[in-house]
Amino acid sequence: MTRFLAALGIRAGLLLVVLAAVYAAADALPGDPVRLAMGTTASPADVEARRETLGLDRPLPVRFADWLTGLVQGDLGTTVRGQPINDLLGDRLSSTLLLTGLTFVFVLVVALAWAALWSARPRGRFARGSALGTSILVATPEFVLGTLLILVFALVLGLVPATTVVGADGRLGTPLMLVLPVLALGLPHAAWQTRVNRAAVAEAAAMPHVEQARLDGLPERRVVTRHILPLAAPTIAASLATMIGTLLAGAVVVETLFNYPGAGQLVAGSLESRDTTLLVSLTALCGLVVVAALIAADAIRLWALRGRR
Repeated sequence: MTRFLAALGIRAGLLLVVLAAVYAAADALPGDPVRLAMGTTASPADVEARRETLGLDRPLPVRFADWLTGLVQGDLGTTVRGQPINDLLGDRLSSTLLLTGLTFVFVLVVALAWAALWSARPRGRFARGSALGTSILVATPEFVLGTLLILVFALVLGLVPATTVVGADGRLGTPLMLVLPVLALGLPHAAWQTRVNRAAVAEAAAMPHVEQARLDGLPERRVVTRHILPLAAPTIAASLATMIGTLLAGAVVVETLFNYPGAGQLVAGSLESRDTTLLVSLTALCGLVVVAALIAADAIRLWALRGRR
């Protein structure tokens, strides 16, 4: 438990360092965010007044400390256009979480099934095809895979919509609009996770005490559940936890490609408008999700270690 708390403190400290670095880097980008927000017709006096209203005339460490205080209290601040970030992120963040959540479930199911079949058939055409297929998918960027999926399944076959359309109520026109974004985001991660799952299970199955359990005549089902899976679980859980971060990063590209109304478009917009507060707020939320996933992975590792004692 002491190690768990120490790891939690280290991750919280790293997250704080990352947020400070993102805040400083975004603030150092060329261009005046207030001038970009108000346009070229605004007078210098109006621009300076808006800068003072937003607190952008204060030193960088003071602004970061004030934003961090607001974050602890649940207030992410305002954009350079004066919009409350909490209100701005409401629907967008839930849409991104829906996309990444569905993708995570897709990756989990596909990777487990694919790895199980691959492990059951370690040689032959299926194994060779799996090795080649996973390598190709892992090496293919999301925007390239997404473009190919649009070409085949939307334009040629006409099975699913090529882009997302949001109705007046803010909802997607049809759930089918999620199919291609989930596939574009999930297939490369599913291929990678399949390789991780298979390697973890194979390494665990080769341990001496697992072989001894089989020699002792234990049923294969018990060997798998009591000996192999507890050994492989920490590696699989750690890979799934770190995948959360890459899913959120890939969502920026996928949402832009499919015109999906999520937080990814806000990331691109915050960079374009030099909106430091919005960018670091999005980074903080993504970082908190990743840290929570890593904590869950640590809990699984502790459970596995206790099961081996």
